[in-house]
Parts: sequence; structure tokens; C-alpha cells
Amino acid sequence: MLSFVLYSCDEALKPGTVAVQSPEGTSWGQKLNGNVGRFFSEQIQLEPYAQKVGGSLTTPRFTELAVKGTVQVSGTVREYRQLSSPFVWIQVDFLGKGEPALPASFHYYVPLRQGRFSEQIRLFSGQGAYKVMIRLPGKSKDKYYYPFAAFKVFNQSGSVVRDIAYSVAAMRAGLSVSSPLTGYTVNRESIRLAGRWNQKSGPQKLLIQERKGEKVWKRVIPVKNLRFEESLPLLFGKGIHEFQVMVPDEQREGYYIDGATFYVNNTSEQERMPVQYTDLYQKRGIRLTSPLAGGHEVGTSIRVSGRIDPDGEYARQTDHLIVQTTKGKVKATYFIPVKGYRFDSRIWMRFGPGKYWVTVYVPEVTKEKRDFFRFYTVANLQVESRSRADLRDLLPSRGVESNHPAIRELARKITAGKTTDKEKAKAVYRYVAQNMEYDMEKFRRNTFAWDDSALKAMRTKKGVCQDFAFLSIALLRSMEIPARFVEGEAGGQRHAWVEARIGGDWLIMDPTWGSGYITTEGRFVKKYDPSYFNPSPQTFARTHKRNGVLY
Repeated sequence: MLSFVLYSCDEALKPGTVAVQSPEGTSWGQKLNGNVGRFFSEQIQLEPYAQKVGGSLTTPRFTELAVKGTVQVSGTVREYRQLSSPFVWIQVDFLGKGEPALPASFHYYVPLRQGRFSEQIRLFSGQGAYKVMIRLPGKSKDKYYYPFAAFKVFNQSGSVVRDIAYSVAAMRAGLSVSSPLTGYTVNRESIRLAGRWNQKSGPQKLLIQERKGEKVWKRVIPVKNLRFEESLPLLFGKGIHEFQVMVPDEQREGYYIDGATFYVNNTSEQERMPVQYTDLYQKRGIRLTSPLAGGHEVGTSIRVSGRIDPDGEYARQTDHLIVQTTKGKVKATYFIPVKGYRFDSRIWMRFGPGKYWVTVYVPEVTKEKRDFFRFYTVANLQVESRSRADLRDLLPSRGVESNHPAIRELARKITAGKTTDKEKAKAVYRYVAQNMEYDMEKFRRNTFAWDDSALKAMRTKKGVCQDFAFLSIALLRSMEIPARFVEGEAGGQRHAWVEARIGGDWLIMDPTWGSGYITTEGRFVKKYDPSYFNPSPQTFARTHKRNGVLY
């Protein structure tokens, strides 16, 4: 609490001034019609080194003053060409009791241009007393800084606003952070980092370090066209996180030094786990915007979204990504389309509640035609699903868009008038077997496309066994009939068919074999065969060998 005392007979007071009693008991003088005042004290005396290099301080003029939030510091140095560095060092120390997680000192490195320097100093801890010390670099190769001048200032504003702190190395390299706007901000779970780095040679990347207490996380981010932008997770729960944007050390390859520092107060209680990135994440130009971290709870799905840098390796040829979820010994694979170098899909936690590893892959880019896919890890994280049930045989899956309106509408049409799940399953079997044409060319090439799916099969009305299975499963699941994709062997080659859960039992159906047969001359003959709907397991096993289920 400040007390205001009017003086009527003090030669040090000029007309129209008020003396303000500080909490420390020191009198502060302030003009009534302005925000900036001064103590009734002596003018600032420059240190001997300042006089030696022809220094002068333009503002402030007195050793003690009162302000609201900021104070302008400016001056000149006549012999500036003799100095070893083009930066004036201004140190600001808060003399009161501030936020324990924030430093009580702040350092400005102010450019010395044509012998002049000027900086608006922000009093970063709100109301209270501060000491400001100005230092100049030594002459020639002397790397030390020497006292120039000092003064005290009392901040009358209670606002806590902090600048982003830049090191000398950052100033030399032209590093500037445009987001966040200030050195202290309040956010929840993440913070957007953006800025500019005017370094045109050397490694085009920066190192980001996040710290809260003893917990530290580091990540390298790219710089493109002198700019950088990244969303950063607040990993360590509620409280103040320190972020350092570090620049490459010009003297030591692979090392980084202090650049810019800012602080973020996270309002979320939840602690997160870092995403594990591989080298390919940078090489292929992948940028995940969701999720930014792991270790958190999700429902029955998680959003995977982001973009691909057009200059990344194989960026133009990367038309999809692969996401795999693993819970214990079971896993599911999903293909995510990339359009306009962007991707955004929901991935299902289909195996019920518990911990899942979510792995993001990029496909191998090759012109070779083959019957398998090869892909490589770019990111890996863990989440915990709070889903109440195991829905592995009901949720959409790779190639099975059972939640798509077109699939639902087709299922409604072909099962019209059917009342039991078994009748509906048989109607699905009949429709797929009678309406799908077996694609002999695809069979002979033995090649598959990443976007093979139920929707594609419904549109083209042709395909091989996996396409027959995709469409059948999608139609069944759209009606809440559990169904699964079975891989195995039949007729001396790889094959796929369907199992549907009806009345508590798994019913077998092979719509591909129910559609017709291939002659010895390699021609497909269309002939509907109802016997491959719900055959006895013993009979089916004579021609089919079951290897397992794919999700």
C-alpha cells in the first residue's frame, strides 16, 4: 500500500510534484501530470569506463525514479568503434519478492547503432523496486563488460508483463520470436511458437528445450525460408514451464547455445509424455499438429492430423500415411489419405480400455508393383483409452468405412424386410457375391493399392478377395453386426473371407467363392453359389486354412 504525502516547503520539490512513500520507506517524486517521475536524489553519475569511451546517458537522468510499467533507457558512446561487441548489456533486478518460478533478473542486449542505444525496459514483476545496471563491452578483443551507470526505479503498476529474453548469440543471428508475444503467458496444454531466424548458412534448425524443475524435454525443429513455426506441448502438468529457443553453435558442430527464453504457465493438471520422433520425421517433412504429446486419456478414437513440407523427401509422392495402434498383443492398421500436403483422420481405439501405442509411419516410395506394403516409423506415442467396451469388430477399420452414409444406405436397401441378423448377413453375402465382379487383371498382377476399400469396391463393383471382404464387413458393421476380416489360404494361395457374429456364434461366409470360379484357362466364370454362406467349420476347413484376423 502506497501513502501519498504533500510537501509545501522542500527546495528539492518543483511546483506541482507529489512525494510517494515506497514500501521500503523511500520518498519518490512524481510529476502530477505524467507517468514518469523521479526520486529527489542526485543525477546519475557515469562510471569511469563510460567516461573513458565518451559515454553519455540521455534517459533516465536521476538515480531514483518512479514509473508505470516501463522505463526508457538511452544513451550514446562516442568511441563505439573501439568496443569488442556492438551490444550494450542492461541488467534489471527485482528487489522484491516475485513469482518463485520466474527469475528475479532480466537481461537486455541492446544494439549499439552508430554510437547510440535505446531500449524500453519492462519492469517484469509488477509493483515494487528494481535496480537497473548498464554495462558496456570492453575495447578491442576484451570480451568483458564494464559498468556504465546504474539507477533504481519503483514500478507503480501491478501488471506482470515480461519480455522475451534474447542472448547475444540470438541478437547476432537475427533470432526473433513472434509467438508468443511476451515472455510470460498463460496457456493450456500447448503453446504456438513462431518466429524468424536470419541465418542463411549452416544448419537450418533450432533446438527447443522445455523445463519445469528437474524435468527437461528437447526437440529439434526446422527453419524454412528463414522462418519457423511449431506447436509445442506443455508436458509437465500445472505450473510455469521455461522454454529456450537455442541456436546452433558456430564453433562446435551439433551443439546449441542459448537463444531466446520465455515462460508459459500451464493451467492443465495433466502431465503428458513426449512423442518419440525418428530421423525420418524431419527428412520426410512430417509435421504432427495432433497429437502433440502422449500420456493422456482419450475416448474411442484419437485425431491424427498435420501437414507435410513440400520440400521434404518424397513429399509429392506421399499420398498417404499409416497409423498403427497396439494394445498388448493385438494391433490395428489404418491408412490416412494426404491431400494438398495435409492429413486429418480419426484413429480408433478398438480393443477396449487400456494403454495403446500409436505409431505413425510413412510409406516406402517405390514404382515396384507388389502384394505388400513397406513403411517406416516417424513418430510413436502412448495414450490411454477410457472406452467402456471392446469394439474391435464393430468400429470402422482399414478399408472398412462402416460409418459412411453410402455404406449405411446400401445396407438398408439390401436388407429391407429382413428381421433377424442372420437374414441380414445372408442378404449381404448374396448382394456382394452377385454384384461384385472378380478382377482377374488385379489377381494376375498380384498388386494392391493403399486405398483399396469397401467404398472403392462399392463404386467399381470389382476386386479380389480382400475387396469382397471389405465390402461385406462394412455392410455388416453398419448394421451393428460384429464382423471380422479373416486371412488364410484357399486353392493353394492367399485368401480372405469374413466371419460374422450371429446369436453368440461366429458364422463363416466367403462371398468371393460364392461369386463364381476361375477356370483352368484363367477365366473367371460368374456363378452364384449359396453354399459358402454359413458352411460347417469342418466342411469349410477342407478347402480353407484359417491363419488369423486382421484389423
